[in-house]
Amino acid sequence: MLDLLKGTRVVSFNHFLMGPMGIQALGDLGADVIAIETPEGAWQRHWSSGDLWADGQSMLHLCANRNKRNVALDLKSAKGKEIAMKLIDSADVVTENFRPGVMDKLGFGYEALKARKPSLIYASASGYGPDGPYRERPGQDLLAQALFGLMAITGQASSGPRPVGVSAVDHHGAALLAMGVLAALVRRARTGEGCRVDVSLMQAALDLQAESLVGWLNAPQKPATVQAPKHVAGWYYAAPYGVYATRDGHIALSLSPLALIAEALEDPRIAAFGESDTWDPRRKEEIGDLIAAVLKTRDTAHWVARMEPRKIWHARVQGYADIVADPQVKHLDCLVTVPGGGETSAPVTLLNHPVRYDGKAAAVGLPPQELGAQTREVLSQLGYDAAEQQALAAEGVIKFGPA
Repeated sequence: MLDLLKGTRVVSFNHFLMGPMGIQALGDLGADVIAIETPEGAWQRHWSSGDLWADGQSMLHLCANRNKRNVALDLKSAKGKEIAMKLIDSADVVTENFRPGVMDKLGFGYEALKARKPSLIYASASGYGPDGPYRERPGQDLLAQALFGLMAITGQASSGPRPVGVSAVDHHGAALLAMGVLAALVRRARTGEGCRVDVSLMQAALDLQAESLVGWLNAPQKPATVQAPKHVAGWYYAAPYGVYATRDGHIALSLSPLALIAEALEDPRIAAFGESDTWDPRRKEEIGDLIAAVLKTRDTAHWVARMEPRKIWHARVQGYADIVADPQVKHLDCLVTVPGGGETSAPVTLLNHPVRYDGKAAAVGLPPQELGAQTREVLSQLGYDAAEQQALAAEGVIKFGPA
């Protein structure tokens, strides 16, 4: 782990994906993150993407819970609440992503904790924000993609709306959550003031579409649909910006003069179009169809060899097996294999922290831990001796991880 946040303690009451992933970034940077879960384990331990499991742990847990200590604690019990409050008293940051109102019912809402500790940073992640007409709605990535435009602009007129192939809103929301906490920590270092930080799936979804949405909002004549024309990647892009099939795969064409593309494809019909035609909604599909027909005739490698010397912005479409072998991915240590934190400690491969500092990549100090793995350690630091801990475990207030 890096030491940029060394000495900062974060108590995390997070589950599922956006909250845990955002706080994982703080653990990567050296914060002491203590993740609190119920003795039964949070939801992400019991459901796995694709029903895939490694070292006995779910993909959802593995992707968002490295570099955290784990404590299993019954927050509904009086003694559990007492332990949680002791942890909060020792913390710089408290963060949660329950539905609005749940933390208040538990006694750990913002106003109560602010009154107890004015310098505390309280970061909350929710579906639609802490108040407003959507406050009680279930917040989930796919629903946010549907409600706030991302699904509509990803689809094409021929196919209708389509979701992004990953939980993009959760992931972006996680980055915004980490950013908000870091900004609050900077202000507190300067002024001593605490801060409430609120992040939502709704605003993460909108923020992902800044270029498209701002373009639509300010367009003199708003298009009737924001679905992309055939071949082109988005309604607001010029042809041929998009993805095209080759004889053995796919290739993406980005921003390059149409004349250069016509030269690479050796097709005078494409050269006959002017640059103004590439923006014309009536001509986009025509240009795209011509390019698609030519690209299908040869292998991807042939077209790459034609485009590279002409400095045409292009890329072959890579799958996950290609990514693992990609030399730049290897060069930047984007993937790390570490002993798992499960019972067998079988190796697991994780994505690394996505930022480098002073030219260095982050490290995984703790792989995603089993439930309650650090319960003894953390309670000992709070002053509970072995006999007290055993009594609490017997009452079901806490749960120990494997010895």
